[in-house]
Amino acid sequence: MLLRVRVTLPDRPGTLGQVARTLGVSGADIVQVVVLERLGGRAVDDFTVVWPGAARVERLLAGLAAIPGVRVDGVWRAIGAPTTTGQDAELLAQVAANPADGLATLVDAVPGLLAAEWAVAAVVPVDWASRTGGGGATVGHASWRTPVPPRLPEVTPLRARSMTMPDGSHFAVAPFGRAGLVLVVSREHNETLTPAAFHSTEVDRLAQLVRASAVILGDRLDLVGPPGRHRQPLTARDLV
Repeated sequence: MLLRVRVTLPDRPGTLGQVARTLGVSGADIVQVVVLERLGGRAVDDFTVVWPGAARVERLLAGLAAIPGVRVDGVWRAIGAPTTTGQDAELLAQVAANPADGLATLVDAVPGLLAAEWAVAAVVPVDWASRTGGGGATVGHASWRTPVPPRLPEVTPLRARSMTMPDGSHFAVAPFGRAGLVLVVSREHNETLTPAAFHSTEVDRLAQLVRASAVILGDRLDLVGPPGRHRQPLTARDLV
């Protein structure tokens, strides 16, 4: 299976090589490395690796923890192929080519681009500011791995941001800027793997995709609503 491994490490010669060798010795086959941040003598890198399904991840974590100055920020299953240059542009081209299904195309594709589990386009009511707990939000479209009903954070259509729930699940949210629509992307904590929070570069990437899609889709976004007459609004109990 594909795993995403996020590591914070000293930004000095040789450390990246040590991490790569440790991954290899542990049984991981590296297929991609993405540098998310280099600041103050530290770097944050995402490794996408092929990992033997029968192998225990604890072996990998122990090897990385033994490297001086290295911290593992998260290990989680990567959905889809590793990120390649041009994927965002290709996605926006698909949205533009078929605007009638543009929102669904965006929502379905984003989890693969951001190594997340699922995504939804949530419709926040106009009077959200006077409500408590975010009650009343509905799901305009959900990707295929989305639980029913989805556990959403308290979403508001103000700005793109990341957030972490008490159970360790991580979310990134980005508003479309109209119709109360907010794109919500989730990485869920489970018993065997612990995902990393969405990095600021990932939130920025999501926001750019959402803004560009909003320009492409325009007034079509005003027509988005619950997909089916039996869809019920999410209550405060469904929202964290």
